[in-house]
Order: sequence, then structure tokens, then C-alpha cells
Amino acid sequence: MLWVVAMVAGGCASRPLNPFTIETPPLILAPASVTDVHDGRGRFREIFCTVTEARGRDLPDYRPCDEALVALSGEHAASGRAVALGESHANLRVVVVPGVGWDCLARFVGVTRTGRRHVEGLGYRTGAIAVEGLSGSTRNAVQVRDAVLAFHRDNEAERLVMIGYSKGVNDILEAIVTYPEIRPHIAAVVSHAGAVGGSPLATDTPESLLGMLRFAPGAECEPGDGQALKSLRPDVRQRWLAENPLPDSIRYYSLVTFPEPDNISSVLTSSYNKLSRVDARNDSQVIFYDQVIPGSVILAYMNADHWAVALPLDRNHRVLGSTFVNRNAYPREVLLESVLRYVEEDLADEQMPGR
Repeated sequence: MLWVVAMVAGGCASRPLNPFTIETPPLILAPASVTDVHDGRGRFREIFCTVTEARGRDLPDYRPCDEALVALSGEHAASGRAVALGESHANLRVVVVPGVGWDCLARFVGVTRTGRRHVEGLGYRTGAIAVEGLSGSTRNAVQVRDAVLAFHRDNEAERLVMIGYSKGVNDILEAIVTYPEIRPHIAAVVSHAGAVGGSPLATDTPESLLGMLRFAPGAECEPGDGQALKSLRPDVRQRWLAENPLPDSIRYYSLVTFPEPDNISSVLTSSYNKLSRVDARNDSQVIFYDQVIPGSVILAYMNADHWAVALPLDRNHRVLGSTFVNRNAYPREVLLESVLRYVEEDLADEQMPGR
């Protein structure tokens, strides 16, 4: 949700979005094939297309799978393996951790439980973790820990698939590193347009501007520790990643937004153009390579901006959906089901002899 402040500050900013500094760990930008990141795009596309064909037209925001997913070079061909579409019996609960300012804007956005209801009908339990939208990831990690332990007390047998949208993935990662007692209860973590490596927009924007969200229509949020933007600065996130190896008892997955330039909602073009001063391959909030969890499986590059993959503004605000938020439609129910199908299959394969 950095767009709120990025547009305010965008007109007067002339300094580099990533300023010169030596306070950074050594970095390298390299293809996923030569790092510890794994490529699951071929199988995920196979699942996504199967779900789309089976029921996509009966769900909101239908889009053919080849229009919803971007095929960057090197994607593996389909395996030909059957895709399970029946009820899940894996005893998984999917929980979502939202991003910056979420508690301030939730009423206005009017997020429905359509996606959650869809996968609940397929045997998956669901939930959400409320974090402080204006607080940094270190503080929010405590709330993630408490929620995970509460889910475990409610059902000791289930394991969690945790989806972190935008900054939410950083809150999750800090929680699992800082509080090892929650790791046995988590099967997987998914970066959903996650700001894993931070966002240059956070460096360029004063924290005080983010506090304006408390005065948005219908806002119900506290000031928190006021560290949300600081915890999203690239230097902060990259240093944290360098100093905090992720535990290998959990599986990690990354869903990356990689929209075509004409598939950015008009209200987000200002922040898209601003971030394009660093790299035009961004979703208006985060550059594509900053969305990948180290050691994760890349599931897909999605042809959608930062809002479209998570916020159903087109469904709840028809006027906005036809004007300012005019590229917001995306098959989110198909996406969520496909993620859970892939993760469930991958976890089952991992337990097979020889893996």
C-alpha cells in the first residue's frame, strides 16, 4: 500500500531512489538457475491452467491462464502429471498476513472472503493474522508468533501455509527466525507480491506521510511503532536477509508480480514510473527480483499489478474499477487454489522415499 505516500512525495523527489551507501552487505543479481532458488513454474502453470479450465469461468474475474501468467524464458514444459481437483485431506490451514496500512484501509477496500470460501469448499481451513499496519516487521513478528501458537492450540494436528502479501511476508520471516517455537507448526511460507528485498519507494518517503492513513475514511488503526516504512527500506531488508538464514524445516514459495506496462491501474502509474527509475520490471510497489524468498520455489510471474493480485477493488467499488483502478481484475480464487494444490503436492512428494 505504499502508493498512498509514493504519489504524495513523487512530484518533488529528484534524488536516487536507491542512494549511494556502503552500509550494505555484498549483493549479486543472478538468474534463479544459478542460485539456490528453484523453478516450479512449469508445474504451477499446469495446475493453474487445469483449475482455470475446470471452474475458472464460474468464478469472478475469469482470465485465460496464458494471459494471467507471464512466461519468462527458461520455464519448464508441462509434466503431464494429473492435477488433483477434489477435496483436500492434507490437514492444512492457509493464513494470510497483510501488508502496510491494511488495518487502516480494510473497511474502504472491502475485502471479501470469496477466495477463502472457495478453498474452504475444497477442504482447506483458512484464517488471517491481524498485524499493525503502521508498525515495523520486528514488532509485528510478535503478533505473528502469538497467532501461530493460538492456531496450534485450536488444532494441534494441522500445519499452516502462511501467505504474506507485500510487507506481510517480512513479518512472517522475522517471526520464524526470531521465535523458533513456531516452526514445527508451519509447513510453508508463500511470498505473495512480497517486499522480501524491500522497496526503493520506502527509502524516498517520510514515515510521517504514512501516518496519514490513520485519517482515511473508516480507518480503524493505531499508530504502532511508526517503523513500517523503515522496515521496508532495501538496505534494512537486505541486511536482515544477510544476517538471518531462514530455517530449512519450512518450505518457501514465491509468487511474483510482473505486469505488462499497460496492465497497471491508472492510479498506480505514478509510483510505477517512479520505481521504473530503478527497474521498469516492477508492479508499482516492488521490483520483480525483490519479491523472491531466498531458497524458495518460484511458482509464477503474474501479469498483474501490486493491487490486482490481492485487493478486489473492482468488485467492491465499481466506479473506481472503471476509472482509477481500471486494471484490477484478476482470478484470485483460481490463484489461491492453485497455490494450495501445488504446495500440498510438493509437501507430499517431499515425504516420499528418495526425496
